Amino acid sequence: MYIYDQIDQQFVDERVAQFRDQTRRFLAGELGEEEFKALRLRNGLYLQRYAPMLRVAIPYGMLSSRQLRKLAHIARTYDKGYGHFSTRQNIQYNWPKLEQVPDILAELANVQMHAIQTSGNCVRNITTDHFAGVAPDEIVNPMVWCEILRQWSTFHPEFNFLPRKFKIAVNGAEQDRAAIQVHDIGINAVRNEAGEIGFRILVGGGLGRTPIIGVVVREFLPWQHLLSYLDAILRVYNCYGRRDNLYKARIKILVKERTPDKFREEVEAEWQHLKDGPATLIEAEVERVAARFTVPAYETLPAQDASLQAALSADKAFARWHQRNVHAHKMPGYAAVTLSLKKSGVAPGDATAEQMEAVAELADQYSFGELRVSHEQNLILSDVKLADLYSVWSTARYYGLVTPNIGLLTNIIACPGGDFCSLANAKSIPVALAIQERFDDLDYLHDIGELDLNISGCMNSCGHHHVGNIGILGVDKQGAEFYQISIGGSQGNNAAIGKVIGPSFAQEEVPDVIEKLIQLYLAQRDSEHERFADTVRRIGIEPFKQHIYGNAHKESQHRQRELANP
Repeated sequence: MYIYDQIDQQFVDERVAQFRDQTRRFLAGELGEEEFKALRLRNGLYLQRYAPMLRVAIPYGMLSSRQLRKLAHIARTYDKGYGHFSTRQNIQYNWPKLEQVPDILAELANVQMHAIQTSGNCVRNITTDHFAGVAPDEIVNPMVWCEILRQWSTFHPEFNFLPRKFKIAVNGAEQDRAAIQVHDIGINAVRNEAGEIGFRILVGGGLGRTPIIGVVVREFLPWQHLLSYLDAILRVYNCYGRRDNLYKARIKILVKERTPDKFREEVEAEWQHLKDGPATLIEAEVERVAARFTVPAYETLPAQDASLQAALSADKAFARWHQRNVHAHKMPGYAAVTLSLKKSGVAPGDATAEQMEAVAELADQYSFGELRVSHEQNLILSDVKLADLYSVWSTARYYGLVTPNIGLLTNIIACPGGDFCSLANAKSIPVALAIQERFDDLDYLHDIGELDLNISGCMNSCGHHHVGNIGILGVDKQGAEFYQISIGGSQGNNAAIGKVIGPSFAQEEVPDVIEKLIQLYLAQRDSEHERFADTVRRIGIEPFKQHIYGNAHKESQHRQRELANP
């Protein structure tokens, strides 16, 4: 866990005081709405459909138990008793009162938290692997590098009014669990032939209206040059990025229009002015940041635990949870645990104040007082002894946090959608709940196997629907809510954008459509080990279209052939 120094604390305290005065002036009529808008967005405050929404930063998804208790207190005191964990590893409150937001920010500052740059055309919260620091396949611990980037990007004078919002993800492991290929900048730790640490840099990824997989602009960047090279990328973007068209302002459009090769050349040319300059990192600076992180006091434990094996044999429900929600750890005798926020009947990513307090207690008792937020909208206890897993499960079960569906269809990623967001075309939560209810049979879920289903309420893709094995997008049809289905998307090392199967569906039709897609997949997969996305890639989307649309799809294909060959 990163611990603030005096400068960090002074920074957030002064920001609270600034925003308190800005809010006072706005409520007194001394600031107009447009003047206040830029100020509130820089402090994570949106005006949503029914009430303000406050987005609180959880840098690289890491929380202490003390901080989580504060988030629970804020939910209970200033909101409606719950918070929503988002795909950017942040938490959102949907019902705060505008005049109380400065008080919330002051409470956050007391536990070394803030809402700075969780909105606006600036570098947003840096995200990373939710198993950072404990993953067995890790090359470097990315949290130290994320913290360096946080300090570099916060209020950076050149990059605080970019053409559009800007998102960076860092992955320190062999397997990409941070979705770096669909970020404005993706950073992946690598070793060169000499065994030296560096980074592969990707640029121009993103979802939204124009989903694109990022391109590699540098195969190996020595770690000393990370900040200066990112400075160069952002300078090129700041110089050439579109500011006249909201839909063409993201860096992915710039890279595509200028071509990756030309963009790479421009970055390299800009970097020559910055390389070996003041932004060059040195070991002492990396060590300074690393020293601000607490280090778990791991015990020397055997790789296996007899009490765990006995519990797995005696309790089928626990064994099923262990299979899906318990993950390998770099230290013998320890495991990482996913506490699911995807119980059937609950909006994906939502946690009550009571649940947050229970997780904080579990973290204190079993995980060195630390936890993580995943971009899949779950909570992680990163350092649990194997001997303690049954106790963790028993307590978490009481609070509804042990749904054994990690990696399965009902571990749905979903944005808040039209229930809250003023940008949404359609609701996300009711669709997620209907699908959870339809596939509530755990035996059936395990028969289906690993499958990611993501839902977004609009083209902004906050639910990452483009990279879901099955993606659902809310669309507006003459004032009515409909849902477009795509299949074949994936994240990870082999990220891919899903393809739309055809015309959209009414809300009540969506569970039936998902069931038909699953039925065809089960009939067509070549073994029980072939995942849904792999089946789609092998046989294409046409069989799925035919199974969903039937004769109407055949007739449409026939008409298209006639028009093509009159």
